[in-house]
Amino acid sequence: MNRKFLATLLLSVAAMTGQAFAHDLKIALQSDADVLDPDQSRTFVGRIVYTSLCDKLVDITPGLKIIPQLATEWSWSDEGKTLTMKLREGVTFHDGEPFNAEAVAYNINRSKTLPESRRKSELTSVESTEVVGDYEIKFHLKQPDATLMAQLADRAGMMIAPQAAEKEGADFGANPVCSGPFKFKERVAQDRIVLTKYDNYWNADKFHFDNVTFLPIPDTTVRLANLRSGDIDMLERLAATDLASAKADPNLKVEAATSLGYQGITINTGNGENAKTPIGEDKRLRQALSLSFDRDALNQVVFEGAFQPGNQPVSPSSPWYDESHPVPARDVEKAKALLKEAGFDRLEIEMAVPNNPVQTQVVQVLQAMAAEANIDIKIVSKEFAKLLSDDSSGAFMTSQIGWSGRVDPDGNIHGFVTCKAGLNDSGYCNPEVDKLLNAARSASDDETRKKDYDAANAILLDELPIIYLYHEKWIWAMNKKLEGFTAYPDGMIRLENVTYAD
Repeated sequence: MNRKFLATLLLSVAAMTGQAFAHDLKIALQSDADVLDPDQSRTFVGRIVYTSLCDKLVDITPGLKIIPQLATEWSWSDEGKTLTMKLREGVTFHDGEPFNAEAVAYNINRSKTLPESRRKSELTSVESTEVVGDYEIKFHLKQPDATLMAQLADRAGMMIAPQAAEKEGADFGANPVCSGPFKFKERVAQDRIVLTKYDNYWNADKFHFDNVTFLPIPDTTVRLANLRSGDIDMLERLAATDLASAKADPNLKVEAATSLGYQGITINTGNGENAKTPIGEDKRLRQALSLSFDRDALNQVVFEGAFQPGNQPVSPSSPWYDESHPVPARDVEKAKALLKEAGFDRLEIEMAVPNNPVQTQVVQVLQAMAAEANIDIKIVSKEFAKLLSDDSSGAFMTSQIGWSGRVDPDGNIHGFVTCKAGLNDSGYCNPEVDKLLNAARSASDDETRKKDYDAANAILLDELPIIYLYHEKWIWAMNKKLEGFTAYPDGMIRLENVTYAD
């Protein structure tokens, strides 16, 4: 039997049985992920990879409701200080190690104690865990924590294989072992991350690709060109300026969801020697910089009005937004007056920016606006992983960087501005802000939490360790043959029930 005839026969059989051949999916990311260790990582694109690699204790719906994943049910004690979870049985990690309550206890302890962990502040309320049975565990809290379930729906709730984690320690991210629908195959920095289907996954029938390859392509034009040429199947963060073109392309389709996060400028106010700058030490200069920006104009010029201007960790459409502090109008004269008051005729600052075209354009527009208020911005372009590393170590003056957002408002603020938080690149520290945000975590009702957030927000909008600019809309473009994709406001790409109609 010759090869041509065999191939024709196989295609005919597939057509008659209604089955399609498995497809290797290629997804373009705006940047490369950082270390693939849920305890150490911090990038948005890293979370996209984790969505296929590492299951969590719980997940969310598109409407932001918490739903089961590795935990099947849960309950709280009357005083709100004990969370009991029942776990899914028959689950294994990618190396064959069984998932159970002991594994959960190990993961929570690692997140809290690994020196390199960025999850410590997210789990600070957890005093201890108690293994009740093979598939039941209790979380004992120091105080009630209204944010804990949202944390467990993210990296703090991602389960990694204890044996592999114990063996590799801080180097676990070089060969991560989780329990998601796809397992790690290979990584080439700045080129690709390849995952392959895990056949023993507890929900394997819902996943239809043999391999998923994530390709970092910072240039939005190149990403879209690769999609149109068929070199990739899907891209995340389609540029707003390409939205009309992509929608008009008969070979593509577009999905979108409003982001939970923000984009802004982090200012080094206390992170090492680089904080000893005029803008780091004088809030009046930070206020002047903020007032030099026209957030509405920025949205129109760079994003054709597709995004939402903002000035807080949550968007103006969020129920947690403090309406008593609306998005400020641009005020160049007041900005100049604040500079004069602080002793400056002109102010020079450096602003780091990721080396992708969109964020570069954002900072170029900000640069032009600030110049009119006598603030000269020197743009320092950095590869994204380098920018993150420099921000963490304090090797920056100001940095244009964002956050992908979390279900609970605590996830957009606590980790960035409390004194010892793992994501506090600014080095900002105000005990009153810590007190208010910690109180908001432990309050049992939303009205009380809102008052605490508003009080903290009033201080932060005065001292401005972070200047918030706008809130994105997640936009995905994909081959029209991809079916079953659902857009989520957290920006993650969930491949459950996604198929390729060959």
